[in-house]
Amino acid sequence: MPTVQIMSVIGSAVPAPLREQGLLACWYLVRNGEPISGPLTSLPDAQKQLQATSH
Repeated sequence: MPTVQIMSVIGSAVPAPLREQGLLACWYLVRNGEPISGPLTSLPDAQKQLQATSH
């Protein structure tokens, strides 16, 4: 069974629109290394979405 995890990215890996808003990090939910949601603008948002995915 694939595991869903939270992945963070920083700096130039952050999508340009988010960097333009001043964000230097964002988070994605990933399954088998492939993003399944995001970019999310906060770790708590990613954690909430992970919990919703787990149920």
